[in-house]
Amino acid sequence: MRLLLDTNVVVSALLWRSAPYRLFTAIRERGDVQLFTSMTLLDELADVLARPFAAQRLATVGRTVQGVMADYVEVVELVEPANVPRVVSGDADDDQIIAAAVAARADLIVSGDRRHLLPIGGHDGIAI
Repeated sequence: MRLLLDTNVVVSALLWRSAPYRLFTAIRERGDVQLFTSMTLLDELADVLARPFAAQRLATVGRTVQGVMADYVEVVELVEPANVPRVVSGDADDDQIIAAAVAARADLIVSGDRRHLLPIGGHDGIAI
């Protein structure tokens, strides 16, 4: 299975031991699941991890943004979308997620975005 995790899921998985963490752990233990991301999504992740709430959590668990990013980059495959079509009417930034998933030929986008991505349900044969 080919998956793309939305940044909100990745942040939750990397900083807390909730459902996204358990999902991320299960994915890493399986040999038949590939995770994908793009440089744009990695930049967004780095930006979110540098925000005060995340910096405080990282300090609490004794990690750095650089260390967490390095660990994440080791388990994902980078794709570069050929283009970024306008798909998500409520949030243009979410178009980057769709574009990366299309470039990765993903089977599924995992997101917690109930306002913009989840209502779409899917795009170009990729379930959300």
